[in-house]
Amino acid sequence: MTSQHNPGSDPAAQDMSPEEIQAVIDRILSKDVPARTAVSAEGETKAVFGKAQAISRLDAEPSNYDGDQQDLEERRALRRTAGLSTELEDVTEVEYRQLRLERVVLAGLWSEGTLADAENSLRELAALAETAGSEVLDGLVQRRAKPDPGTFLGSGKALELKEIVMSTGADTVVVDAELAPSQRRGLEDIVKVKVIDRTALILDIFAQHAKSREGKAQVELAQLEYLLPRLRGWGESMSRQAGGQVGGAGAGMGSRGPGETKIELDRRRIRTRMAKLRREIAAMKPARETKRANRRRNSVPSVAIAGYTNAGKSSLLNRLTDAGVLVENALFATLDPTVRKAETADGLGYTLADTVGFVRSLPTQLVEAFRSTLEEVADADLILHVVDVSHPDPEGQIAAVRAVFSDVDARKIPEIIVLNKADAADPFVVERLKQREPRHIVVSARTGQGIAELLKAVSESIPRPSVKLELLIPYNRGDLISKLHDADAEILTLDHEEHGTRAVVMVREGLAAELENFVSND
Repeated sequence: MTSQHNPGSDPAAQDMSPEEIQAVIDRILSKDVPARTAVSAEGETKAVFGKAQAISRLDAEPSNYDGDQQDLEERRALRRTAGLSTELEDVTEVEYRQLRLERVVLAGLWSEGTLADAENSLRELAALAETAGSEVLDGLVQRRAKPDPGTFLGSGKALELKEIVMSTGADTVVVDAELAPSQRRGLEDIVKVKVIDRTALILDIFAQHAKSREGKAQVELAQLEYLLPRLRGWGESMSRQAGGQVGGAGAGMGSRGPGETKIELDRRRIRTRMAKLRREIAAMKPARETKRANRRRNSVPSVAIAGYTNAGKSSLLNRLTDAGVLVENALFATLDPTVRKAETADGLGYTLADTVGFVRSLPTQLVEAFRSTLEEVADADLILHVVDVSHPDPEGQIAAVRAVFSDVDARKIPEIIVLNKADAADPFVVERLKQREPRHIVVSARTGQGIAELLKAVSESIPRPSVKLELLIPYNRGDLISKLHDADAEILTLDHEEHGTRAVVMVREGLAAELENFVSND
């Protein structure tokens, strides 16, 4: 939770006017537009305005370390020309894979925490909606102890929401929670427009951004798991297939009877498709495990870059390895994991893996579907936990990411908190996080600030060769000298003598067994 400035604890602050104190609070919360609320009696619906804070204010153009960014050009290739729309209000530009901007109204509940926490969550939902290709018109937060089991917001507030939808001309309502099928149907029947929840919105973004075969299969499986209990039948969906000789079916004996309803047939097809996708994902898993097994067999240390979505993980990977991974100022811009080779300053090799970003209330379907991808984190020797310190609630981001770490059994792995986007952050927030997280590095992937300190911390934290040997290697075994210069060995001294090369080295256990015959006893 974001701590606010207490003027009584600072003597210099006692001379500040109320406007100056409020300016400090707004700067700490990263609020360029203070939220305005319309408060009715007994803590009712509150309207939230202002730009979505989950997307940073940094210049969206990639840096020189991000490569050509051809994927980004492809993603931005679809545009709408201004002035050609026949709608009453012209739509000038459209997001990736969108032909028309959906006009949405957001709705959420404030059931715990502070109002600022509820507003930050709704702003993050606004950023998700913008990433999915929609135009956010309005947002509402209702103070309520728990969701209404029938309509989520309660029947009265649902009617107020209907009036807002009609007045703004919205065609979609996005709810900041995962709705039960009955809640979605109940709210949809009242507001008379499409209603989707936070989970469906995140799944939609994943479907847009997945590029690899494995990523597409994982997203489709998660979508089908979400859709299966939410199928809704009406009209001919509840009609039954004709049996016997009716309707020219001509199936004859064994097929007579009431038959399946269409919705039952749809459910069966979904289950069949899910089973096929699980088999396909399981068939892709050995390739990834083989690569991991090779790294483990060669004792190559692995470092996983993990963190909240849009925290700057891909930018950091590009800065450290020149990987050229797609960088975009959007949530869940990159989904497919990228592994690159890197070396410490003294020549020790390791791998850097960029992973899918996390978010509050990450859908359980995605955690299960992307489990093979998230295993990159669970199998790492070190985790670089990237945090966006320019975000209004970085502590909430850290807690959300560590909750996912617990889901994939990665909490015991050594972790370095990387406080990224320091060039755009408030110094008060950076100092607060430095005091809270003892093992931290303050960096800016965009400007290069702190990168040298981060590389030094990685070098000191990854597993190093632990077996010390003194070797005398004949001059005709140059292949062994070459292996000593590889990433899994560390040369302490190297001297050329009459009978061969004398070396004192630190090696891993596998290479130590291979060099056993050349150990010097002198």
